Parts: sequence; C-alpha cells; structure tokens
Amino acid sequence: MPSAVASAREILVRLHDVMASRTPAQAKLNAVVGIVGEAMSSEVCSIYLLRDGVLELYATRGLAEEAVHVTTLALGEGLVGTIAEQGETLNLDEAASHPDFAYRPETGEEKFHSFAGVPIIRRERSVGVLCVQHADPHRYDDVEIEALQTVAMVLSELIANADLVDASSAASLRPQSTATMRIPGLKLVEGMASGYAVYHQPRVTIEHTVAEDTEAERHRVYAAFDKMREQIERIASQAEFGVGGEHDEVLQTYKMFAYDEGWARRINEAIDSGLTAEAAIERVQQRTRARMRQIDDPLLADRMHDLEDLSNRLLRIVSGQMGTAAQGGLRQDTILIARNLGPAELLEYDRRRLKGVVLEEGSLTAHVTIVARAMGVPVLGRVKGVRRAVAEGDLLLLDVTAGNVLARPAAGMEEAFEAKLDLRQKRRAVFAALKGELPITKDGHRITVMVNAGLRDDVAALDVTGADGIGLFRTEFQFLVSATLPAKAQQQRLYREVLDAAGDRPVIFRTVDIGGDKALPYLNRADEEEENPAMGWRALRLALDRGGLMKVQARALLEAAAGRTLNVMFPMVSEPWEFDEAQALFAAQREWMHARGKRLPTEIRYGAMLEVPALAEMLDVLLPRLDFLSIGTNDLTQFLFAADRAHPKLAERYDWLSPAILRFLARVEAPVRAAGKPLAVCGEMGGRPLEAMALIGLGIERLSITPAAVGPIKAMVRSLDRAALMAHMAALLKTPPRDLRAALTAWAADNGVELA
Repeated sequence: MPSAVASAREILVRLHDVMASRTPAQAKLNAVVGIVGEAMSSEVCSIYLLRDGVLELYATRGLAEEAVHVTTLALGEGLVGTIAEQGETLNLDEAASHPDFAYRPETGEEKFHSFAGVPIIRRERSVGVLCVQHADPHRYDDVEIEALQTVAMVLSELIANADLVDASSAASLRPQSTATMRIPGLKLVEGMASGYAVYHQPRVTIEHTVAEDTEAERHRVYAAFDKMREQIERIASQAEFGVGGEHDEVLQTYKMFAYDEGWARRINEAIDSGLTAEAAIERVQQRTRARMRQIDDPLLADRMHDLEDLSNRLLRIVSGQMGTAAQGGLRQDTILIARNLGPAELLEYDRRRLKGVVLEEGSLTAHVTIVARAMGVPVLGRVKGVRRAVAEGDLLLLDVTAGNVLARPAAGMEEAFEAKLDLRQKRRAVFAALKGELPITKDGHRITVMVNAGLRDDVAALDVTGADGIGLFRTEFQFLVSATLPAKAQQQRLYREVLDAAGDRPVIFRTVDIGGDKALPYLNRADEEEENPAMGWRALRLALDRGGLMKVQARALLEAAAGRTLNVMFPMVSEPWEFDEAQALFAAQREWMHARGKRLPTEIRYGAMLEVPALAEMLDVLLPRLDFLSIGTNDLTQFLFAADRAHPKLAERYDWLSPAILRFLARVEAPVRAAGKPLAVCGEMGGRPLEAMALIGLGIERLSITPAAVGPIKAMVRSLDRAALMAHMAALLKTPPRDLRAALTAWAADNGVELA
C-alpha cells in the first residue's frame, strides 16, 4: 500500500455525514464499503449481515454486484462464517490457504489474495462481518485492523437503528424454555444454596458511536474515571475480612488497574479517532476481550477479567446507566448471575441476601473466587449458556458440590434439595461437635489430622476444627494474587502472622510452588513457553533456577520464625541433589543472618514432597537427610497414570483407590517407617473418608487436608479398627479385586466405619 493507512479518524469523519443522512439503510451500507475500501486502498470491502440465521452479503465494493443479497454463508462456514461464529478477527496474506476458506464463484473473488475481517458486534453477539480484500498477498497492519474494528462499531449502530439485526439473535438472549433444566459448571467455591435468579447488570447499549465534539467526550471520560476511582476506594475501605489477609492484596491489585495510565491512554486514543466516550470504552474493551481469548495463562486471563470489570463500571458511569442489582438492593434470597464479576462488584452485595453466584466464565485463581471464598458464598463457574437458559426471577437450586445448578425445579426436586441441604447442615453440626475430640481409632491409635492452608485467614480453621496444625501452607498463594513479586517484608509479615495465629501448633511452609498451572505473568518469559508445563519448569526446579526468588523467601521465613521452630518443605523434589541444593540455600541464608546478629529459629526441620515417582527409587539416599516426608497425591497420581487430572476424558483413570496407586504408596511407607521419619499425605486423597481409610490401612498416620474435611475424617477415624483394616488392606493388595473401591466400601459398611 502507498502509505501505512488512513487513520480511523479520517474514516469516521467521512462516515459521520453518511450516518446523519436520510438515505435508506442499503444506500448507507453501500457508502460505507466505498469509504472504507478507498481509505484502506483495498480493492474489495464487503459487509455481511446475519439474517434468518445465515450471513448474507449486503454490500460490497469490488465483488460482483449480482452477488449482493444472493451469496450466503452459514455460521462457521468460510472465513466470514468463522469470524461471525467465533467473534474474532482474521488477518491473512493468502485467504485460500486457510482451512476454513470457502469459494463462492458468483462473487468473482478468485483474483484476490489478502483478506482481513472483523465481527460486527451488537450486545456481545456477532450480527455481521466487515471485511476487506486485496489482490497482492500481504497482511494488513495493526492500525488498519483497528480502523476496521472501529468502523464495525459504527456499523453496529447503523444496523440496529435500521432494524437490520437478525431477530433470532435478539430472541436467543432470552430463555428458550420454561422447563426444568440442570446446567453443569466448574466448582469454584463449594457449597449449596437456593434462591431466585438475579442478573448482575443489564448490558449498556451504546446508542451513539461517532463523536460530535472530541474534547467534550474526553472531559466525560475524565469525570467518569474520577468517579470510578472514588467508588473503588470506598469499596476497598469498607471491605470486612478481619485483620489483613490475601483479600487486601486482591483489592490493591484491583485498584492498581483503576489507576492504570495505559488503559486511560488507550481510551483517549479511541476518542481521538472520532468515537464517543461510550464507544471508546467499548472499543478498548473489545480489544481486551480479544486478548483474553488468546491468553493461555489462566492467571493473566484473570487479571484481564479485573480490567473487564472496571471497563463495565466505567461504561455505566459515563453513560449514566449505573443501575446494577447491588445498587437496586436484593429483595429475597438471591443466586446472582453474571458473565464475570470483579471482586469490588461482589463486595457491593448484601451478604444476608446473596446466597450464591453463577458465572459464565470464572476460574479457581480469579480474584472474585478468592473473595467469594472469604465471604462464604458458593460459586459455580464456566456455566455455558446460562443467560439463555435462565430468566430473571427463576428459582435456582445451586449445588456446587455436585457441580451444577437446577433451574425451575419441580416441587419434588425442590423438596429433595432442601432435604439434602438440611442433612448437610446437620452433618456439619455433628462434625463441628467433634472439634474437641481427638482422632483416635477404636483400637487406640492416634492419627494426626492437619489442615492445608494458603491464606492468612485459613489459620482460623485450626480453632474451628480442632486440627493438629497446618501440614501444608502453600506460600505461592501470596505470589498468585500479587501484581508484582511480593517483597521480603510482605512475605515475612504473612509468615509471622500465620505462626502467631497457630500458636504452639506446627506449621509446615512449602516453598513457593509456581509454574505449570500456577504461572505468574511478572515472571514469565516468552522463550519459556512449554508444551507440557505440568511436567516442566515449575516448583523447586524453577525456584532453584531463580535463586534470588528463593533467597528472599528463605530470609523471610527465617526472620518470621525467629525464636520458634521452622518447618520447611520443598515441592516436587525428583532427585536427592535438588533437596540438598535447596537446603544449602537455606543454610547459607541462615549463616548470613547469624553473621549480622539477627534472631534465628531455635530449630529448622527440612522436608520434601514426594510427587515425582522417581524419588521413590532414591529414598534410601534421601531419607537420612530428611526430617519428614510428605506425599502430594494430586501430582503423583497424574504422573503415575500419565493422566492430566483436569482432563474430563481421563477422569476415570484418575482413581486414588487404584491398586497401582495403593501399592506404590505402600512401597513408600515401609522404608520411611523403618527410618523413623514422619510421613504425611497432603493431597486431596486424604480429605475423602474412604480414601483416607485406605491410607490408614497402609500404615500412614498423618493427613493434611482441607478444613472442611476435618470433621468427616475425624468421624471416620473414631469409628475405625486400624489393626483389622491393615490386615484387610494387605490381603486386598496381595490379590487385588477388579473393583477395589467397591471392596473397601463393602468392608467399611460391614465394620461400621462412618464414611458420610
């Protein structure tokens, strides 16, 4: 092309007159393709609109005129259909080489090579496609693609005003059925609740996209930014989570986005191009959504969701459409429905009425999930199509434990749910009553039951459950919710507060376990992308490679535990030399501090996590150097079975009561017991009564589990004859039955073991 491209501003200036004219919609579309094609020096510019469920060629400059209103493509068919279906941009130097290319002979497009297309979005749905083509093979510049996306926003307004939007698209936003429907999702925050569906917010519809006065639009955005920041400061100051905690850091990160100058600058640039304040915010928001779809890193995607939340807030302020369900007030028990939520938005709701949350998106590491867990609000995420299936006011039965939400239940279903909820509450009361009881088997053997933690507030579970201590404190949680690497002072403060709260009960700190599914954007490098991150550069491997990271953590732990016993555990040790190197790093920091007269722990106990099966073959070398060993059954099982624990098709192969797993654990337990070293299980396996019973049958006496599991595990232990179980387990593993799980369940029933 002769020059980089005509800017979006130049195109919008010409489009302004077209939009304001009294000519028919078809004439306006014809004018638009002419303006865009000429400004971008493209031989072809075409507009396809969604009509009666198919994409119809509505206007073109460069293709055969007789193809207009004749050529159609189904959603997902051809390049245009792919753009509309996926809501994503395509930019190709050779269109015919794309696997989704579909040739339409009536258009005469065979002589064109380059292709770029963007979706025309209305109310978060594709209602058409704007595309350009060129005879020479080349990719369009980023600034050209942005110009197309800006024009697509203007087209969205034109199409809506001319009543060209496919009626079926609007209808599909409403529930298609009034029948009972069970919708599955991802368990984010466990729990059960019933309530009536309330949508978090109505979508702000942008009525005007082209600015009359750029400076006036800029002033509106500045005023909206000031108001939004005041709201965020107020919400953050009013949040109540007790003293300190991870949640404070979540909100601080959220505030950081609210004051991000880069975000404000991008909105200003969109206003400079000729858009209204609302359209500029939406334009930048669309770009954010496009980036989110391309992000594989779940943590970075969660941060983008925070920015999306703030964009929605800013858009509501600038448009004057401030009403959300929180501002209107909840009038009855409510299950909140949203595409996604930011932590500040969740905090605005009345906790007496908010019983649960259902999200179309969401993840386990999202800020809103962390805050909801602290609030005690169950959350079900990744509930696809919920806004099509559920209407405002529908009765919902939310069962995150079962991984689903039931809409418009029949009377019998509601009664069954209430009975299950009542039973759950009674069981919780029974388990709570065991707080002061010791987990001792019927034949007098004491089992140590500890809890896993990762947040400051989790330590309160020790008093609530009567657990023996913290068998696994996941120090990486502090790293996961921080926008930048936590400083030593921040880490030290957290560790000291945890030790203070635990009192004389032990706390085992696992050094930072990041990488894999716990990636940190501020530590990632493009050249470190891995095809199989779960088995790659993560945990201790990464920490040893980045010695500065581990040195800072070592000093923070040593200073926090001054005058006390420090228990340190290294994750994902695969060979003894890794343990030696990590221990030497701690020892060097201890000597450095000692030389400077700093207070030190009275004792340091070092342990390792056995998650990599290879370490089992080196226990004879490692055990003399260890103070304790913990088995991480989550990773261990997926490594043994070569089965990703998050893969739905491999779920059946991920069974902790497989004879292979239990035999492996028995083979580890024997030498550890002979060496006189404490052995614990820290994975989810230990928190399930039947699986925990099997572990005790192998001789394992220490479990570290989720706080909610302490009561059920105590009840199971107190109903168990350990000696009889161990004899039975030995027989089962010698000649395993086809279904070992069923065999153990039957034995528990026959021997009165409480597994509820």
